[in-house]
Amino acid sequence: QVQLVESGGGLVQAGGSLRLSCAASGRTLSGYIMGWFRQAPGKERRFVASISRSGPNFRYADSVKGRFTISRDNAKNMVYLQMDSLKPEDTAVYYCAAKRVSPEATGPVLYDYWGQGTQVTVSS
Repeated sequence: QVQLVESGGGLVQAGGSLRLSCAASGRTLSGYIMGWFRQAPGKERRFVASISRSGPNFRYADSVKGRFTISRDNAKNMVYLQMDSLKPEDTAVYYCAAKRVSPEATGPVLYDYWGQGTQVTVSS
């Protein structure tokens, strides 16, 4: 079992930045593909970014490419999502997720463990 806890959400003006963190416990994160997803009110949970076990491979949703950066520190059991040039449409609850089996994936149902989420609100 892996327990994931997100932090770093908040209220920010459009054009601003936030850095989300995901802390893991229970198992070492190095054995998992990690992803970030988001869910806006009344909408489905959607893929934001993923990173491979040791970090050389990344994938981003088209809507965040060039603005968001996913990273991980396996020694600290942490995953991060740096969000720059934020837009009001980025407003959502952001979730960290872990996937045991390769390959990386964008479908939420393919991830095995989830955090409780952190709210990000971008004002215009």
